Amino acid sequence: MTTQTAQGAAADERIDEASRWWSTSIIDIEPGKIGIRGYPIQDLIGRISFAQMIWLMLRGTLPDEAQARLFEAALVSAVDHGPHAPSIAISRMAISCGVDLNGAVGSAVNVLGDIHGGAGQQCMTLYRDCRARTGQGTGDPIQQALDAYRAEHGKIVPGFGHRFHPRDPRATRLLALVDEAVATGVVTGEFAAIGRRIEVVLEREKGRHIPMNIDGATAVIYSELGFAPELGRGIFLLSRSVGILAHAWEQMQEGRRIKGPMPPSIPYAYTGPKTGTVK
Repeated sequence: MTTQTAQGAAADERIDEASRWWSTSIIDIEPGKIGIRGYPIQDLIGRISFAQMIWLMLRGTLPDEAQARLFEAALVSAVDHGPHAPSIAISRMAISCGVDLNGAVGSAVNVLGDIHGGAGQQCMTLYRDCRARTGQGTGDPIQQALDAYRAEHGKIVPGFGHRFHPRDPRATRLLALVDEAVATGVVTGEFAAIGRRIEVVLEREKGRHIPMNIDGATAVIYSELGFAPELGRGIFLLSRSVGILAHAWEQMQEGRRIKGPMPPSIPYAYTGPKTGTVK
């Protein structure tokens, strides 16, 4: 092999390495061609819903119509929970400070962490542990999973109870849709049964009913449909981003500048030392 030939071969290897640096099975793009998971984009446009597109992107397959309806119902349910929700409030405050829409949405999404935004994923993990313990040894697997979760994470059980709603109307509707899907064979209902069993155990422990909330109900749906817990959180972010955008846009139309978390007429509570004297 000549020096020139060897140099050409080495260059080809570097080009091949560079082309494989970001490998993906999601999208294939060439001039005049866009393929999503093997489907030409022009065949998807106008033929599938946005919910189906999310499923295709995440899972690599298209859901059937019944799966897509249940998936979309969960997406619709979580878009917004009012300006008292920190993420929504942040988007509005950011706009009033002169941040543009993408900055306001980004600021809001960035606070959707373990506490405000992570309950759905945590609940899906709890459901999976409940299922894994079923049939293993003696005792109540639901009680055992709850005890293990609280021993590691603290007393709050994600997906159950609500600081605002005595009974979350979103959860009630979603569970009814899950029951319909079970009746028609769309899903098995095993995670819905686990969620309801958790309600029973919590009521026995607390002496009062602690119903499933939106996070628990969407966790049921995403688990029934086979999504990983981490994707449960990611899907929630997609859903809530719609509400964040809507509130940011509404605030932009209002045009008010530097709107803080409370009206100026309401003072904050100062807890520091009283006025001292400089000697």
